[in-house]
Amino acid sequence: MAYTGNVLVLIETTREGSPKSTAAGLLRLAADLGTPVAVAVTASGRSEDLTADLGVLGATHVYLVESENAATELGSAQVGAMADAVHKYGANLVLIPATNDSNAVAGRLAIVAGGSVAADAVAVRFDEESQEIIASHSVFGGDFTTESTVEGGLMVVTVRPGSTEGRAVPVASPVITIAQVATKAATGATIDEVTEAAGKAGRPVLRGAKSVVSGGRGVGSKEAFSVVEELADVLGAAVGASRAAVDAGYVPQSYQVGQTGVTVNPQLYVALGISGAIQHRAGMQTSKTIVAINKDEDAPIFDVADFGIVGDVFTVVPQLIEEINNRRS
Repeated sequence: MAYTGNVLVLIETTREGSPKSTAAGLLRLAADLGTPVAVAVTASGRSEDLTADLGVLGATHVYLVESENAATELGSAQVGAMADAVHKYGANLVLIPATNDSNAVAGRLAIVAGGSVAADAVAVRFDEESQEIIASHSVFGGDFTTESTVEGGLMVVTVRPGSTEGRAVPVASPVITIAQVATKAATGATIDEVTEAAGKAGRPVLRGAKSVVSGGRGVGSKEAFSVVEELADVLGAAVGASRAAVDAGYVPQSYQVGQTGVTVNPQLYVALGISGAIQHRAGMQTSKTIVAINKDEDAPIFDVADFGIVGDVFTVVPQLIEEINNRRS
């Protein structure tokens, strides 16, 4: 007997009101488990386009709350909307992206709705023998996998971006509910000002990217870090860095992959001149395919790499770029 309940998914939206990249994977996961219900907060007048987008991503039901304060009250409208949706749909399972903003929503929702949080899951499944939802977690830098569940009550699972591949089957006409927030959550932080971070147009955002190319101290300098960016652009990948490269001033802290930076889970992770300290591996070790290029044959990064090249980055990478371009021409 499979799980047949409603599975609520918190949809993060852009400032323009479109679903963020985390939506597709979460709705696919929800569709695999039960009936996917997308819950989103949006400004007035943007509901129609958002609903259509969510249907394309596989939402069977869409629960929308229109709020003019959503952009300034950090998470409060989302917590209230999720709590109301839990009651309306009789849900026992909620999936939330494990991002900075939504992690806070998860904790507040668990308090308001009387649930428990399974944090930073890399997989979620229904166990037919125990009739329980099981969340899997990659811990201690990916060296171990643990499992957790909730015995009774609401289970709130934060899911690591990039953990779920593919998309759910599109739904032509999802059932739409447009509501007002009734459940009052404690007031969260207020956003006074938003400043867009500068970045290269067309390059993917690091968190949730399908491909990532990262550079370490072995790249040598801020100017030489361009070799990382060149390979990333050829692959259509996001750019990351080790803590050592950030501390050396090669790139801003926002590029940092690791325990104190961004955790990524791409299909492809390329490490250039990165030794592979445990702090860095904790943020990328669950990547599907890891390629490492380092002139130190004893570098720890080779212990987790699927493919390793012992050589100088500035010799290997230009050849790699040339070969990729030749195969495409």
